[in-house]
Amino acid sequence: MTASDIAAYPRDLIGYGATPPHPQWPNGARIAVNFVMNYEEGSEYSFADGDGRSEASLTEAAVSPVPEGQRDLAGEGMFEFGSRVGFWRIMRLFAERGLPITVFACALALERHPPAAAAIRTAGHDVCCHGWRWIEHYKLTRDQEREHIRLAVESLKRTLGSRPLGWYCRYGPSVNTRALLVEEGGFLYDSDCYNDELPYWVLQDGKPQLCVPYSLVTNDSKYGRGVFGNADDYFTFLRDQFDMLYAEGAKQPKMMSCGLHMRLTGHPARAAGLARFMDYIQKHEKVWVARRIEIAEHWRTTFPYAPGLEQIARVGP
Repeated sequence: MTASDIAAYPRDLIGYGATPPHPQWPNGARIAVNFVMNYEEGSEYSFADGDGRSEASLTEAAVSPVPEGQRDLAGEGMFEFGSRVGFWRIMRLFAERGLPITVFACALALERHPPAAAAIRTAGHDVCCHGWRWIEHYKLTRDQEREHIRLAVESLKRTLGSRPLGWYCRYGPSVNTRALLVEEGGFLYDSDCYNDELPYWVLQDGKPQLCVPYSLVTNDSKYGRGVFGNADDYFTFLRDQFDMLYAEGAKQPKMMSCGLHMRLTGHPARAAGLARFMDYIQKHEKVWVARRIEIAEHWRTTFPYAPGLEQIARVGP
């Protein structure tokens, strides 16, 4: 394979390679931990929003057993638990420990729950836009996706008083997403990537875009897929991830993303595992529990974009 063949390949399989940059986390931290609460309840597929079906993903049912064309009231109720109860339980756990959290907010969902929006503002948690609705952007046309991004930004401005600075799609972006985010112009970063443990720069349409990776590895969605059976499974997995990264962080610090869903971890038996993990990491020194926007701002300041810093990002139709 020639150098030109490699250069034309539409993926970056190398990244930082064997010598990633030292991130210089604040206060000499050996690891940056970011907790993410996915706020989706109220924006999922539903009859109320004209979708002709009910969503059951990441609930106790996983897949709706209700015949197509009928409302799944049980599924709706499991989503409602997330916004009615789970949200407040998770917020309390973080408030009790004085820890920040990033909210991946579907704009319509948060718009429909003003008390939750007010609580997020009061607590000082940062919000990363999770779309207008909890739907797959790769199913949208380019024009539809552009409109969804516009609706999401305008909605969060009204609900929170300021625009979102970060972006993350449901599961994965479309081939148009990053170009549309750059076109929109107001996002400091996106998290539509799972391919690293450190932020990195890409060029999109000639403009630099910062990517702050997310993770489905240390994510409570594994409860919904039957991988995590109980809080011990969850705690042990996250603890082992943390321990390895913390040890490596003596020489090469990285970041760890912990994704939460209100309708999953918001239940007591699962929230216990989250509480155990938070208490565990707080016993360690040199741990930076950070908002995602803080990680993005730190990277932009410490490693401002310059030609040559970009990685391959040939995403497009």
